[in-house]
Order: sequence, then C-alpha cells, then structure tokens
Amino acid sequence: MINLYINERRTGAVTILDLKGKLRVGGNTLSLHKSIRCLISEKKSMILLNLSGVTFIDSCGLGELVASQVSVENSGGEMKLVGLTETLRELFTATRLLAIFEVFQNEADAIENFATTVSKLEKPQLVFV
Repeated sequence: MINLYINERRTGAVTILDLKGKLRVGGNTLSLHKSIRCLISEKKSMILLNLSGVTFIDSCGLGELVASQVSVENSGGEMKLVGLTETLRELFTATRLLAIFEVFQNEADAIENFATTVSKLEKPQLVFV
C-alpha cells in the first residue's frame, strides 16, 4: 500500500517535489528513489524537496533521503529541503542529518539560494596566460 504521494512542479530551473504522506520502508521509499533518479537522468540538477506534507519518516525513509542527496551531488546537482515540521526537525536534529542537508524555512528562500548558486556558476572565469 502506497502512502506517499509525490507532486512534481517547476519554478524556473528548480524542480520541486511536494511529498505528502509517510516515507517508510517499501514502495514509499522506492517511489522517491525513482523520482529522484529520473530527475538526475533528465539533467534536472536543482531539486527542492518539500516535506511539509510528510507525516512520518522511518529509518528507511531517512536512508533514502541521504542516498538521494549523495546521488544528486555525485551528478553535479543540488538537493535542498523545505517545510520541515517541528517533529521532522526534531528527528533530523536527533539523527544529525541537519549537517547533511540545506534546510530552508520557506520555498522562496530555497529558490533564491539556488539562484545564487547558479549566478556564481555562470560568472565568467578570468584566465591569465
């Protein structure tokens, strides 16, 4: 039984995945895994996970978030989180995962942070010969 729903939307170059439900062992983590890997294969390198609709995460769910973060970074992309409820923030603090993820209070701040990263990358580099 699938208890996780994923809605994909775009704001500029940022792909936002709105997660709703439970991120736990079984098909739930597999659907997130497939969504992230599909974005990577499509070269969508700026991914924002909106966790405001997530009501439960078990150790497998946390493991999939970490694995997704590593996969996105290894492909040259960035993944950020937004919408941590108080319960999720406590979980991420207790498991020390706040050190791994960039977490934002709201979507606008996260998207602005992506834009800052892009503008840094787009600046021409001076090469002296």
